[in-house]
Amino acid sequence: MTNHAKHDKEAKENIKRIVAEHGLFIALFEATEYLPSFGYTIGLWKNHKHPELILFGLKTDIIGKILNDAGKMINEGHKFATNELNHDLFESAPATILNVHLESLEDYFGYGIWFNEGHFPALQIVWPDRTGLFPWELSFQKEFTYSQPLLDRNHSFKFFESKDLGVFTTRQHLELAKPIVKVVHDTDGDWQFLTGDQYQEDARLICLEDMVKRDPTLNNIFNLEFGEYAERDEIGGLWKRGKSEEEEWPNKTAYNKR
Repeated sequence: MTNHAKHDKEAKENIKRIVAEHGLFIALFEATEYLPSFGYTIGLWKNHKHPELILFGLKTDIIGKILNDAGKMINEGHKFATNELNHDLFESAPATILNVHLESLEDYFGYGIWFNEGHFPALQIVWPDRTGLFPWELSFQKEFTYSQPLLDRNHSFKFFESKDLGVFTTRQHLELAKPIVKVVHDTDGDWQFLTGDQYQEDARLICLEDMVKRDPTLNNIFNLEFGEYAERDEIGGLWKRGKSEEEEWPNKTAYNKR
């Protein structure tokens, strides 16, 4: 048994045991340089027919406490309603609850899908900024823009950057419609969307939103970390991920001087 298979088996056994003993398991994930922290529940749907819950962008111990408190409320008969303010979850600010779109389940609820043997309903707990504004409101504080993706919307663009971010692709893709078969997320944050046959002079700039519109399947690698790459044989093919050495294509210094 490989280390990954052993870890997966142990994780599943642990989830089953904790749900059996306590009625609820909380999966927690620390923030990385690129992705926000998050946590989600396992057990609410099977035990209470209540949607599972997910929360982003806070310290994991706080996420765990809030999800645990919410689980206790549900165990006592509470039902969380969407699109209304909830004053029970945070001490100093209200929360609001959103429906999680089906497409977002596989992005974040990995072991939840396994435990529930398929898709299930889920809700997202969303917190406001320091001024009490939520992410969809005008003047929401920009520093928190990418701290909690809104899982009821934006399924056509899942990346944690501005839609008008400039990214690198190739002349072959833009002019000859050759497919993107490799994506590199550089350690400096730049994205490269490559056709595999490019040379230095083939470098082109395009905004990230237009890149995704040209090939919506690129959304499948939205969570590629800094310093990672993903490869596939064709559009719709399985992405294989790995750690990348710093790529020299394109020569950004030379390119930016053009």
